Order: sequence, then structure tokens, then C-alpha cells
Amino acid sequence: MEGQEGTQQPHLVLAHKRFLLKHPDVQDIEKVRLKEDVLATVKADDMVPLYETLVAEGLLEKDQGLLDSMRARNEEEAKKLEEKILDAEENLGESEVREAHLAKSLFYIKIGDKEKALEQLKITETKTVAVGQKMDLVFYTLQLGFFYMDFDLISKSIEKAKNLFEEGGDWERKNRLKVYEGLYCMSTRNFKKAANLFLDSISTFTTYEIFPYDTFIFYTVLTSIISLDRVSLKQKVVDAPEILTVIGKIPYLSEFLNSLYDCRYKSFFSAFAGLTEHIKLDRYLHPHFRYYMREIRTVVYSQFLESYKSVTIEAMANAFGVTVEFIDLELSRFIAAGKLHCKIDKVAGVLETNRPDAKNALYQATIKQGDFLLNRIQKLSRVIDL
Repeated sequence: MEGQEGTQQPHLVLAHKRFLLKHPDVQDIEKVRLKEDVLATVKADDMVPLYETLVAEGLLEKDQGLLDSMRARNEEEAKKLEEKILDAEENLGESEVREAHLAKSLFYIKIGDKEKALEQLKITETKTVAVGQKMDLVFYTLQLGFFYMDFDLISKSIEKAKNLFEEGGDWERKNRLKVYEGLYCMSTRNFKKAANLFLDSISTFTTYEIFPYDTFIFYTVLTSIISLDRVSLKQKVVDAPEILTVIGKIPYLSEFLNSLYDCRYKSFFSAFAGLTEHIKLDRYLHPHFRYYMREIRTVVYSQFLESYKSVTIEAMANAFGVTVEFIDLELSRFIAAGKLHCKIDKVAGVLETNRPDAKNALYQATIKQGDFLLNRIQKLSRVIDL
């Protein structure tokens, strides 16, 4: 399950293809090719549990002969691995015993048997002394977690890894863990924390087993745009050399980032439309597609309105290259949800901003707390009088 440097772990590639097979926006002709690729991978690795799942989901047709032959090969291989473990325990040292148990763990991971893989990884851990090797076992567990999108398993594994690092651990593995945790945060809609973790790892990225560097930059830019202020975005993303070397390879991403920072809103909306398909077809971002679309529009509308005390709706519509009706409907939703601090004067066709004043907000909070305290004192005085 371990990917070589520069190579994504094959099972995670398979998981993405499985996701696309179930996606309603993927064309039927593309699904035919994906189905062939998935079946070829399942056959190559004798992935009986996944094959049965894919058949149950209606993504593959059941072939009993194929299923029986894969089962037979798996049973034979499991028997050989068990014999190696017994031989190592009787004739060899502790490190050889650990290697034999690890080989069995990797076998169960390879065939996609989640329960047996996790059970065998726990046994391997009991035979492991070095912190670095224990961390590698946690990374195998995390890869399993991302394959099955088991966020409970991922969360527990990340906590376990952090506890292991308190005992020691090298910087390379610590940096890898940041990327795993960043992906977990992004997948659970904690974009701010994900952005910080990705930015911390940008110059030390070695986690090729979960996604390529281009994909890492894509996630970093998307999470940073809705999490950082303009100054931080400029320093950490727009001018970052690591991002500049790759961003041009990803369609629409450079225009998306730079047009937002340069306030070229018409170009931003054009790039934004191009990127939506990429986000929608991403396995980790797809569940948060609508949320991300709202958040990015909040950022760009807030940035535009920040420059004005009042502005006509027509001027804003022209700046974004959309109709007055569209902007009117969009802004009314965001204002009602408390996302934008402005009001619409429909008669005059004007937007008036009413940015919250920090001092005023503090004053109002103090008054509110004071009233609450006075009420408590009055209630207490009644009890004491009694």
C-alpha cells in the first residue's frame, strides 16, 4: 500500500475511479473505461471484498468463476504467509518475526480486506519497538481510512500518531502527518486548519502516496482563498515560489487566485465557473461543493463591497459580468444569512454597506453582559431578603 516517491498509492487511485463510476455527472462512455480499469485492478490484486461490494452496488457484473479463483489464490497466499510467521517465530529473530507479520498486514491491505488488515496491523504493532516503524504502521492505517473514507478511523490514527511523536520521531514523518491531517480537515470541512497544515508542508512535501504534488497545490490554494486575509494570501500563496512553479499546470487555478487578489472580478467568475467541475469531481471536496461555492462567493463579494460606503447594483453587476437580477438575488441571500454586512435600496438601486464596528460591538456586548449581571443580582437579593 506504500507508494514510491512521486507515485500515488494505487488503491487510492482505484478509490477515486470507484467514486467517478458512481458520479452522475460523469459521461457513460467514460464510465465504460473506468469500469474496465477498476476490474483490471481488482483482478490484478485479487480484491475479493471490494469485488463483492462493487457487484452489490451494481458497478460490476458478478462472475462466480472469477470470484472463486480469486478466493482460492488469497487462501493459498494467506497460508504461505502464516507458515512464514511460524517459521520466523521458531527459527529466526524478533525483527524477522515483525517483517513476517508486516507482510501479512500488507497482503490484507492489498486485497482490500479492511477488518483483517486492521487486526493484523495491531498484531504487527505489538512486535514493533522503534517509533519510526510504529509511525509507518499508522500511515498504512490512515491510507486504509482514506480508501474507505472512514473518518473515525482517520481521526483516531492521527491522535495516535501525535502521541507517538511525543516519544520521538523524525521530521520527515512529522511533515507527512501534517498533510494527512490537512486532508482529513479538508474532508471534514475544517478548511482553515487544512490551509494552515498544507501551507506548513508546502516546502517539505513528500506525501506522494496519497496524491500528486499538483493536487496538493490545488487543495492548498482552494483552502487558503477562503481562510486567509489578503495580506497573508499574498505572502503565503500568491507569491509563494513553490506554488508559482506548479499553478500554471492546473486549469483555471492561476486565473482564479490572481484575479481574486487583483480584483478582476469578471475574470474571477469566468475561472470560477471552469473550476467548479474540477471541485465537483474531486472525491474529498465533492461533499462540500455547495458549501465551498457559498464561502468563495462570500469572500469575493465582501472584498468588492469593502471599498465602498455605497455602490449601485448595476456597477457591481458590471464588475462581475453578470445581470443586475442575478446580483440582487445573490446578495439578498447572503445578507439574510448574515454573511454580508450591507443593505439593498431597491428603489434607488443602491447597495449601502454597514460594516460592524469592533468598538461598537464590544460596547453592545458589555451592555448585554451588564444587564445579565444586574438581573442575577436582583434575583439573588430577593432570595436573601426571604
